[in-house]
Amino acid sequence: MKYLGYIQFIVFVLLIWLGWQMIDRITFREEMKTPLGAALQSAKNNRKELEKVLRHYQKNPTDNLKYKAACFLIENMPFYTYSYGEQLENYKSYYAWLKVRKSKTAQQISDSVKKVFGPMKEPKKKCDIMEIDSAYLCHNIDWAFKVWQEQPWGKNIPFETFCEYLLSYRIGDEPLAYWRETYYEKYNSLLDSLRMSSTLDKEDPLVAARYLMARLPDKKTFYTSIAPFSFGHIGPEFVQYQVGSCKELTDFQIYLFRALGIPCAIDYLPARNDTNAGHFWVIVWDKNGEGYMSDFMTYLTRVRKCALYRQGGAAKMYRYTFSVNRELHEQMAQYGEEVHPFWHIPKFKDVTFDYAYSYQKNLTIPLEKQYKDKRDGKIAYLCASNRDRWNPIDWTEYDAGHLAFRYVRKGAVLRVATYENGSLHFLTDPFYLDKETNSPHYYSVGKKTQDMVLYAKFNLKEESSFRNRMIGGVFTGSSRSDFLDEDTLFIIQSKPARLNTAVKCWSDKEYRYLRYIGRPKAHCNVSEVAFYEKNDTVALTGKIIGTPEHEKKNEDHDYTNVFDGKTWTSFDYSKPTGGWAGLDLGREVKVDRIVYTPRNRDNYVRPGDVYELFYCDRDWQSAGTIKATADSLVFRNIPENALLLLRNHTRGKDERIFVYENGEQQWR
Repeated sequence: MKYLGYIQFIVFVLLIWLGWQMIDRITFREEMKTPLGAALQSAKNNRKELEKVLRHYQKNPTDNLKYKAACFLIENMPFYTYSYGEQLENYKSYYAWLKVRKSKTAQQISDSVKKVFGPMKEPKKKCDIMEIDSAYLCHNIDWAFKVWQEQPWGKNIPFETFCEYLLSYRIGDEPLAYWRETYYEKYNSLLDSLRMSSTLDKEDPLVAARYLMARLPDKKTFYTSIAPFSFGHIGPEFVQYQVGSCKELTDFQIYLFRALGIPCAIDYLPARNDTNAGHFWVIVWDKNGEGYMSDFMTYLTRVRKCALYRQGGAAKMYRYTFSVNRELHEQMAQYGEEVHPFWHIPKFKDVTFDYAYSYQKNLTIPLEKQYKDKRDGKIAYLCASNRDRWNPIDWTEYDAGHLAFRYVRKGAVLRVATYENGSLHFLTDPFYLDKETNSPHYYSVGKKTQDMVLYAKFNLKEESSFRNRMIGGVFTGSSRSDFLDEDTLFIIQSKPARLNTAVKCWSDKEYRYLRYIGRPKAHCNVSEVAFYEKNDTVALTGKIIGTPEHEKKNEDHDYTNVFDGKTWTSFDYSKPTGGWAGLDLGREVKVDRIVYTPRNRDNYVRPGDVYELFYCDRDWQSAGTIKATADSLVFRNIPENALLLLRNHTRGKDERIFVYENGEQQWR
């Protein structure tokens, strides 16, 4: 009987164990149905730390919103990782050095970082969900609530906005840090007079943001796209130097505003229609929900009055969110195929319409404009150009009979593709969405050809300020070193269109001293000047003279660069007006002609470099390779109505698509 009782006991225990196993499985399945449950499961050994946070805020009914905030952070935590390592932090010293760069260029500082710290290996990564402890998370939540509730402008910030644009403990992939209290202690006092004001609308977050920006003790920023390593987001410590790319400058404002209870977000465009880089900026809202943007730490401007809104710049725009766009993910997942990496974990939402002054509400791709060979993909992607590559920026269901995208801004070259087996497969030729018309222009290659003369490989729009600064510049000659009896040899009256512009000298006298004087407020920006005698092919030489030595403050852009024979170096006088550069020939000479080069970023055609022209006919096709002997290239029998790209095989990386119309390069 005892033996039978023992068996019954074992069976009883086994049944209980099986029951608990079934309950655990049911609980696990039910838990996995919620984002919070799935997140806690993915935390593995760190689950206890996260549950501590949830229990902490469940104890007190007054902490109900803090509990919801904790749930919001935890359920989105699995989608964040960050890089770490001593060498990575060493390399970030670049930003501290850049702040006190003096006469050093960004490239020189970047090279110094690499030399001092040695080569960078690929950093290791950690997952937030497995690393964040309860103390860190509670500290972040408590401080976020503190500034939300204590600042007068917090009254006009809904809880949903608070969670998405003020609560988050990080921006992107930067290392975890206790940044809220640090920024608060450093900058909160700047808002004391606003909080005591009886005239300013201190309950408006926009007023607070503008007030804060105007009173920052250090307003000096420095922009450069150069960096010794592709960092991603560098973190709250290093962005305070306010140097680097648009990403670093934007990140500083995000930390600053959120630490002081001002909700804000990063808006961005993944591709632009005039260059190959994306762009980031800060968006803040007033108490009525109207958006205001700050670009490169500038004054907050109403979105629908800013240049980006009016002038265009990208077909689609997005806003970073802390939460994953689960609705978008589910919409794309229903097609059962691998999506393009841009949409793998969509932590953003489409805000194109907010910036859409000129847009196509429904961009429909007619069947006759689609390639006849139908693809297997079920999702069609709208792609924008980056050099010779195409980057998806929007998506829709691939239905050849009704292929349409919504809210696409005009002014960009686009094409449509599917994404199959890890690569794009195009459905259309490139087309241009003109701002003035509702019908896209397709760049479909035909049988007609044309000859073309090319002067640059990249859009010179970014160099317009340099070229404009030469208008009004004056060349003079004198027999005296003090130029008291100087004559005018030539006045520049139009913007230079090529690397080397040759003009006839206006004077037939002889001079020993020659110089170029920059127009007022132009910093005497010029790259090269060359004076020639009649029928001479070699430029005149002599002692280089210029703005007095005691005024020389920028060695990298000194006046001696004007006569060094290098079109990629230039003069940038330290003062807006008064700069000049010239030659003491040592003898009297009659000048026949003058050749000058504007300050530039080395995107003109440069003699001696090897160039290859490509045109798009489904794929990029080579139209030939030429070694430049002058500052222009001539290509013959190139298909008309073709999208083109000029590649420099000798140097540089900036290359941009263009078309050839009316005998000129038109950048797209």
